[in-house]
Amino acid sequence: MILTVTLHTALDKVIFIDEWTPGLPMRTNRVLTCVGGKGLDSSIVLSQMGVATSGLCFVAGKTGADLIDLVHTYGAATLPIWVNGETRTAHVIVETRHNRHSHLITGALEIAPSHWQQLLDAFDRNVPLADWVICAGSLPANMPDDFFATLTHHAHSVSVPILIDSSTHGIRSALPARPDILKMNRDEFSEAFGTRASSLEELVTQAQSARRQFDLPALVITCGVDGILAFTSEESIHAAAPPQQAVNAAGAGDAASAALAWRRSLGEDWQQALRWAAAVSAAAVLTEGTAEIRQRDVHDILPQVLVRRISTNSP
Repeated sequence: MILTVTLHTALDKVIFIDEWTPGLPMRTNRVLTCVGGKGLDSSIVLSQMGVATSGLCFVAGKTGADLIDLVHTYGAATLPIWVNGETRTAHVIVETRHNRHSHLITGALEIAPSHWQQLLDAFDRNVPLADWVICAGSLPANMPDDFFATLTHHAHSVSVPILIDSSTHGIRSALPARPDILKMNRDEFSEAFGTRASSLEELVTQAQSARRQFDLPALVITCGVDGILAFTSEESIHAAAPPQQAVNAAGAGDAASAALAWRRSLGEDWQQALRWAAAVSAAAVLTEGTAEIRQRDVHDILPQVLVRRISTNSP
């Protein structure tokens, strides 16, 4: 079982338009309601691949209730912690002409210290039952700065590995706890570590240096069409699926997190786990729904993924 943790949940309203045209009317005939929040997205992917998963999350209001109901339709279990406010609604604007998406977000959770403790208590009850933990997304307002580090320490206390996938502040706060996998996208890496790479070669050099500096067990960076990079103390790896005709790219990174935790839980080595991560992530862009995949797409893409080891000086 893979336990996911989502502190910042959302219900996605995916709106398909031809092109964003400011000041002019825009019409759509396609609007989908999807699961949002990075950890829950990973749970959806895992469930669609037939992997047992449970999503621990903060939720609030009617939007939160609708979100939990939607998660259950995928067969994923949830462990909701009810708080004040309203779960966010993320309006995902997909421009089909440009194969790009943007987010407009409304709503906010109101989380009190008592809610932190409820979530931590639920985490401690459930983490011994898990093979891996995925903790993903940003820290809501009023949460302790070191909460990702706290979750990492609690998981490690019962010998359960954990993947942290967050943005700048969440990444920095998790560094001292040395999560088993610290994952982010290319822009998040640049912001968190104060770097700027003009090429994949420069990114590789910077990432190898960051992993050594903070003694991280594993650092994973998703690079969109350029694939996925993984850095451990033993090796550096690049995996890339063939370019796909993207329908909705939202949730592709969360699909990669799901695949990494799943395949590592099976005891696969890093090259094979990264192959699956690239394939599952690529499959996720082929569907209209956020973080939705089709198993046949994953299995079609998997043999086409190129995986190679990287030297310390070049990609």
